[in-house]
Amino acid sequence: MKGSSSNKRRCGIMTVLSSRGSMSVADLANQFSVSEMTVRRDLHELEEAGRVIRTPGGAAIRRAITFERDYTERLQKMAEAKEMIGREAALLVKAGESIVMDSGTTTHCMARHLRGRNDVVVITYSLSILDDLQSAHVELTGGVYRPRSLDLVGSGVRESLAKICANKVFFGAAAISFERGVTVNDPEAQRVLLKAGMERILVLDSSKVETEALYHFCNISDCDLIITDSGIRPESLRRLQRITKVLVADEKGPATPDSDVHEAS
Repeated sequence: MKGSSSNKRRCGIMTVLSSRGSMSVADLANQFSVSEMTVRRDLHELEEAGRVIRTPGGAAIRRAITFERDYTERLQKMAEAKEMIGREAALLVKAGESIVMDSGTTTHCMARHLRGRNDVVVITYSLSILDDLQSAHVELTGGVYRPRSLDLVGSGVRESLAKICANKVFFGAAAISFERGVTVNDPEAQRVLLKAGMERILVLDSSKVETEALYHFCNISDCDLIITDSGIRPESLRRLQRITKVLVADEKGPATPDSDVHEAS
């Protein structure tokens, strides 16, 4: 996919610079088997995004980026629940399937449970997921890099997703309510994501159920399956079951279809 190799290379440059602190253009070109001109273009893009500082003949990592801490803080909130949800979501991915994953923190947890899976194709606009799944077949969409969420945004993402018909789409949200449906706080949220796969799966921890965020994303009925954790209130679970399928993840281990997937009545 156009832009995939350059975005993946820039992610690799960030990984190397994070480890070493700084490197010369010549050493980076040798590391990634590209020309020095290509490396300079990459470093220009990373500098514009606030990720690196240019030095004479090379570049250094820019430390303590506030927006990145925001992503880490979101990842830590309800961490155990997100880990359980991510495990269950990963179990739904069958060999030979193609899946699309958004850049949410719960899908990030899911990616950790897909490590070592070389029998699936993952399409994403999340650089954190790309970094987690370096050994898998990952395709990165186009787009403009956004440091605070470690992802890509803009028309490049929309154009890439519009060409895709994957088996499953996994996405998160900031909130879900029975009045407003699935809502988000991100004005850049990619609604075209819902058309990029045959099955749409919402991964959402229980603290977000019966709450509301700023922007409407989709209706509850647009979700073919919702995966949440055992902290969900029984009444909320029953109401969701009347609309769509629900899978409740808990610390006991992999769910069984008969006991933990609840069909809409």
